[in-house]
Amino acid sequence: MQLPQTIINQVKQNLDKRKILVVGDVMLDRYWFSEVERISPEAPVPIAKINKTEDRPGGAANVARNIASMGGCVTLLSVVGNDGAAKDLQNCLTQHAVNSILKIDETISTIVKLRVLARNQQLIRIDFEEKPSHEILAEILDTYTEIIDNYDLVILSDYGKGGLYHTTKMIEIAKHNHKPIIVDPKGNNYSKYTGATIITPNRQELRDAVGEWENEDELVAKAVKLKTQLELEYLLVTRSEEGMTLFNNNNIKYYPTIAQEVYDVSGAGDTVIATLGLMLANRISIEDSVLIANIAAGIVVGKIGTATLTKEELLQQIIAVCAQHSPGLKDKK
Repeated sequence: MQLPQTIINQVKQNLDKRKILVVGDVMLDRYWFSEVERISPEAPVPIAKINKTEDRPGGAANVARNIASMGGCVTLLSVVGNDGAAKDLQNCLTQHAVNSILKIDETISTIVKLRVLARNQQLIRIDFEEKPSHEILAEILDTYTEIIDNYDLVILSDYGKGGLYHTTKMIEIAKHNHKPIIVDPKGNNYSKYTGATIITPNRQELRDAVGEWENEDELVAKAVKLKTQLELEYLLVTRSEEGMTLFNNNNIKYYPTIAQEVYDVSGAGDTVIATLGLMLANRISIEDSVLIANIAAGIVVGKIGTATLTKEELLQQIIAVCAQHSPGLKDKK
């Protein structure tokens, strides 16, 4: 496994040369870190004594945060409520250098996912969510149409929360403007993703779309059929401990998992699509872009919660992984 030095240099120096637009469902990931030392006398449940709280951008906001963390230029387009959670989310995005266009929907509350943890293990997750109004969704589509020509690549991050009601139209507009469009899909109706450049389902998301499979040959047949039906250029299936599989025309390429230790897989899909989009926007080949995205995912699953990675972490791991498989590879300063 060896990436050309020119690609390593490009990752090192040029990731901010292209502009990426991320559209999708945003949420505030709220973490309460606690100590548990006893069981409640009121019910057989642990008592969590909270000693630290932390807010992080979630959903499409985490995709955008990953791109910015790696040094990319990104704008996030989405909808939030008119509440404190929206202000906290905006503060998080500002801190992470994410440009944002957040439409305010007075009829909903901002989506919040509250996780209570003890010793880095989740005790419970509590979700607060509502679907946005059709008026705001129409406004998002209008803004998307107005600004898309300013960007080199579009990412649609679908969490099934209603923010991507106009997915089909957005893909049509992107194709009309000759913009590559990457989709992280959700649900069992993949017809709305027809015409995308690439979609990136995980194993369960692929099952939701095509049904169960008994063996690898059946998985491949179902994936190839889906790619053809949706008129995709590529299909990338992320497979957890089995790595990733890229379907590219008549070629199928397998990428083994690179994670050393797995602490938390939440947000790993966000990192994959963020890294993939950032590399493709910077004219790196699809095969090398997937390899780099696979390396990036291996880093973030070793962190707690919806984590990101820096360009320096990515470069260090790229060089380490490639040197492991090609000992002659060195980082040329």
